[in-house]
Amino acid sequence: MTKNPIPTYKGRSLGIVVLIAAQLLIGGIHVFFGLLLLALENLSFLQGTLVYDVYTVAFGILTVVFSVLIWQGNKIGWIGTIAVSLFVIAADSLTLLDLPSIPGIPKFAGFGEITYSGLIIVYLCTRQVRTKYLG
Repeated sequence: MTKNPIPTYKGRSLGIVVLIAAQLLIGGIHVFFGLLLLALENLSFLQGTLVYDVYTVAFGILTVVFSVLIWQGNKIGWIGTIAVSLFVIAADSLTLLDLPSIPGIPKFAGFGEITYSGLIIVYLCTRQVRTKYLG
């Protein structure tokens, strides 16, 4: 009996392809809206602060950069993605608990961001993925 091969794209597992696509989308959205918030600070339907605007742009850029590094098989991409995900979980958890955090983080997005970041960490820490990036 033969095992079915794991589907790949350009030598990368389907899980990595989906992760990179999702991360690039999320990073791009954060860069776009972060720059929009910086440019148009007085948007009536969005309440933000300069700190949150810069955080949003920085998060988006780091997400895109680390995604590209993961795609290239670089260890720093794995480490950076884990670090950013842990930071998002911490910042959003503090916000949801009404504890000091980055001013302006919207509570309505907290549960989704915590869940998504947790899923990223769980996937990247699976033995097969962790071994590929950490050796």
